[in-house]
Amino acid sequence: MIPVTKPFLPPQAEYEKYLSGIWKRNWLTNMGPLSSELEMQLKEHLGIRHLLYVTNGTIALQLAIKALELKGEIITTPFSFVATTSSIVWEGCKPVFVDIDEHSLNIDPSKIEASIGPETCAILATHVYGNPCDVDAIDQIAKKHKLKVIYDAAHAFGVKLKEKAVFDFGDIATCSLHATKLYHSVEGGLVMTKDPLLLKKMAYMRNFGFNGPEAFAELGINGKNSEFHAAMGLANLPHVKKIHAQRKALTERYDKVLRNLKARKPEWQKDASLNYAYYPLVFDTEEQLLKSMARLQANEIFTRRYFYPSLATTLPYLQAKPLPLTDAISKRVLCLPLYSDLSLEEVELIGRLLLRVQNN
Repeated sequence: MIPVTKPFLPPQAEYEKYLSGIWKRNWLTNMGPLSSELEMQLKEHLGIRHLLYVTNGTIALQLAIKALELKGEIITTPFSFVATTSSIVWEGCKPVFVDIDEHSLNIDPSKIEASIGPETCAILATHVYGNPCDVDAIDQIAKKHKLKVIYDAAHAFGVKLKEKAVFDFGDIATCSLHATKLYHSVEGGLVMTKDPLLLKKMAYMRNFGFNGPEAFAELGINGKNSEFHAAMGLANLPHVKKIHAQRKALTERYDKVLRNLKARKPEWQKDASLNYAYYPLVFDTEEQLLKSMARLQANEIFTRRYFYPSLATTLPYLQAKPLPLTDAISKRVLCLPLYSDLSLEEVELIGRLLLRVQNN
């Protein structure tokens, strides 16, 4: 059986070496020394100045919205994981969906201004599959209309844009460290900003708003993470370069095997590095996609329609808003298996099966 993804796990002994310290200190959560160490190592690894380690990527988004004190409408993409939209609604704001660019699959900046109204307060855009948005165009629009910008960079760990970490763009960027991501801490998230005062505010908010044993600075939540999760993050971090190299080799093999398949990959931002987080294909037709899925599943190879269906037409707590490109592409996009110990031979098998479907 070949799953669509499989979490990377370090050698067990490398994780266990952190556990003896946890037992010795009896400090399990509330930003213990391992959580603090992980924050420092991640800042160095990513080349950014300010970062907070939080419970998960969804909490990171909710902290970002709350910290920026957003109220009203937030322009966002319908082609993303549901947490992007649900976080907006959860924080009492209204998502306003804008259609995507058919090449990058990111939000289309040329369509944003038409959706800006008197209640618009921010833009929340997703770097889909880790592929950076057109940050320059979004920044110009945001400055013109005095809007805040949040980037949902859940998929973008390690991506650089114009030689800078992709997390350096926008007022706040967030990332997911969920077990399915190329780098993970089982559960976890990151929230990042260039503004030290905003970071300090979110640090208070992450811990119920405390700024002392009996004092509060902000309205807060429990956004902390545990020492056990931080230990996994620390154990996994030295393996990131190896994981990246493995995924790159698998992606290049897919590219070679599937060069004659009637499907295309999203067009990657030309000034950005690749992290090989996913292998998405946009098929020519939904029929072709469904036949391909069925053939692979018959051979115990599992894929994912990621993202399908469009958030703009699916969520029961929002009025449906059909958007032509998102609706069309979401029906035709499929993510193939990609994880560090997938073999090149398995990639060859997947490719042969997909080509047989096309040629039959």
